[in-house]
Order: sequence, then C-alpha cells, then structure tokens
Amino acid sequence: MTRNLSRRSTLALGAGLAAVSALPGAAFGQAAKRLRMTWWGGTERAKRTQDALQVYQKKNPGVQIDTETVGWGDYWTKLATQVAGGNAPDVIQMDYRYIFEYARRRSLKPLDEFMPNPLDIADFGAANIDGGRVDGKVFGVSMGVNSTCIFHNRTVLERLKINPPDLTTTWPQFAEIATAIAKAEGRRGFFGSTNAGFNEPALEVWVRQRGKALYTDEGKLAFARDDIAEWFDYWDQMRQKGGAVVGEIQALNRQTTETDMLSMGRAAITFAHSNQLVAWQAINKDKLGMTAIPGAKPGQYYKPSMLLSVSATTPQGQEAARIVNFISTDPDAGAVLGVERGVPPSKRMRDALLPKVDELGRAQIEYISAIANNVSKLPPPPPKGAGEIEQLLKRVYETVSLGTAKVPDAATTFMTEAQKALERA
Repeated sequence: MTRNLSRRSTLALGAGLAAVSALPGAAFGQAAKRLRMTWWGGTERAKRTQDALQVYQKKNPGVQIDTETVGWGDYWTKLATQVAGGNAPDVIQMDYRYIFEYARRRSLKPLDEFMPNPLDIADFGAANIDGGRVDGKVFGVSMGVNSTCIFHNRTVLERLKINPPDLTTTWPQFAEIATAIAKAEGRRGFFGSTNAGFNEPALEVWVRQRGKALYTDEGKLAFARDDIAEWFDYWDQMRQKGGAVVGEIQALNRQTTETDMLSMGRAAITFAHSNQLVAWQAINKDKLGMTAIPGAKPGQYYKPSMLLSVSATTPQGQEAARIVNFISTDPDAGAVLGVERGVPPSKRMRDALLPKVDELGRAQIEYISAIANNVSKLPPPPPKGAGEIEQLLKRVYETVSLGTAKVPDAATTFMTEAQKALERA
C-alpha cells in the first residue's frame, strides 16, 4: 500500500482515477527509503516508467518507489488536492503550464542545492535547463524536447494516393488536403481532419504566425477578437465542406489518445505533440506519419514535453533528486523510456539512445531537427486562469461546430469570458 493515500486514490485507473502501485524491490516494510512518484499519461507511459524505476531500484537496494498515474484531465485536480492536504508525492511530473504557479506557491523544492551532485544536467544546454527555471532557480528538469505537430494516417493516405501535408503546407492548402481525403474515402462518418477549432496548441501556432501570442508577459490576452473569429471560421468552413469532423462526432473526444478522432477511425489527420507519436502508434494499427502544423511563417517552438519536480515537503529530497537525475540522464533509463516523453535533452542519454532507437524514435528526433527553421522563442508560461480559458475555448467552439452559434457571436463570447477569467484569477 502507498503511504498516506486515501481509498479514493487507490481505485483502478480503469475507473478513471489514479492507479497506485508499489514497484517490486525491497520487501514490504524493509525499505530504508520509500518515496512516491506521480505522472499523467496512458498505459504505454506507465509501463515504460514502471520498468525504468525497477531498474533504479535494482541499482539502489533499500529504495522503494510507490507510483501513481492518472490521465491529464484528472491529474491537476488530484495533485492540487494532495498539495493542499500536505500529501504531495516526492517526485512530481510537472508541466510548463503549471510550474510557475506551483513554484511560486512554494509547493516545489528548488533543485539548485542538488546540482551538480546528485543532479548533473549540465549537458542539457542552457535553453533546456532554463525551461525549468522560475525566478532564477531551477524547479523542474526537462524529460524531453517536443513541439506541436500533426499526425496523419499513412496507410489511408497511401491507399488514396494523396500526399500528406509537409513542412511547406499552408493553412489553405491543408484545408484542401483534408477535404480531398474525405471525398476520396467517401465513407460516411470519416473526415480528412479532426476539427481542431477547440485545440489551444494549434490556435497558439496560428496567432504566433501572425506575430502575436496567446498571452502577454503580464498575463493578458495577446490576440484580438478578429484572430479568434478567423480561427473559428477556418474550421467551420472546413466542417461544412466535409474536410473536418462534424460537431456531434468531435464531441466524443475526451482528450485522450484512445478517444482522439484519428484513433477512433474518424479522421486521417489529428493535431498533437511530437512526443505523443509512440502512444498514438501503440493503439493505431495503421502506420502514422508526422509533420509540422501548417503555416508559412514560424509559429511553433521547442517546449519541455514535461518536467520532473520535487515536492517542497518531501523528507527525502536527496533521494528524490537522485531519481530525477536517473530518469533524465542515465542511459539505462533512456533505453527503457525511449522517446515516449520526447527527445531527451541530455546529450549523454541521446547519444546512447540513437543507435538503438526504433522507427518511431528516429521520426521524433528527425522531426525536432527538421523544424529548426520554423520555431521561435519559448513563450512565457500561461497565467493563472489559462486552464479555464482552455476549457472555455472547447466549450465555445463546440457551439459553432454544433451549429448553435454563429462565428461572430462565438468570437465575442470567447473574448468576453476569457478576459473575465483572467481578471478572476
């Protein structure tokens, strides 16, 4: 059993809540050091992480790591509850969206005191280290480098003899490709592309290609009503032409790998992050391909796919830092984890991994290299209230995709409610 966990936290992952387990290692009750680690993700990530932690425990007898995993949708609510209750896991998978908030609330431990021993991340390079820095101190260690992307069903497109989008594809050309796929397939309920009008990462690329951003450094909206109106209209027009999934079907997406429109066989193209290729391919029988989000101008950026942080309240700070170092830099961990969380920022780990990497691993590494000319500066982290706005985007755009609201009205509603959300935060 995991220490200090409520009964609710021990319910099965299949019930939609946390999956909690104790990794094989020291006999129960005999571990000199016992820690907890938590992360979000699907079954592929869970297996790889469990296997890597087993390697660590074999190398470090007397250490036991209890694990908790849950989907993205429930992860942040659960973590906030644990932190507020003084029951935070020792090692926490953290996202760039939230690290500033958790660090400034003193919920995370600064890691500088553990550098360079036991935490030696010098070979990450300054940019990748800075991705986990808050107010001058390091609070998170990058687990992988990724960027937004689109996945396409290679099997379907090759059968239809339609060339997939590539690094030169513009937004108008993307709409033409998606519509052509739907017409060529001619199957009821199948569309060229997922309807990404609700997809915040794709929207962010769209506004950055216009020289704007989602948020200013001060945490205000950095784009105008016309930008969101044109975004809604782009996807609404594609939906009406049959190129994008209709609202009734798109509503089935629960923002999981399994319910994504590509995985459900409803679309040939979806929007994702490059590190997700492993998980997507694991549940899709057809071969998948990957390329950049459309647009002639740079709008994407290199982002820490996720970070590892240490709880401010852990009594095992030194051991937690050793675990973070192992997962982030040790070739033995890299051999198990692969690139499921993104391309390792550690040169040592990456060099050891390259000769062993499979087709999916090579695709990610090659993609990160290929978009070098299409990336721009990492934006500031989203402000408080951004999570509410992400849900607002989905809710408001659904009124457009379901035909219950016109684009101009939906755009006005979104801007009004988004500004209120930032004011409340």
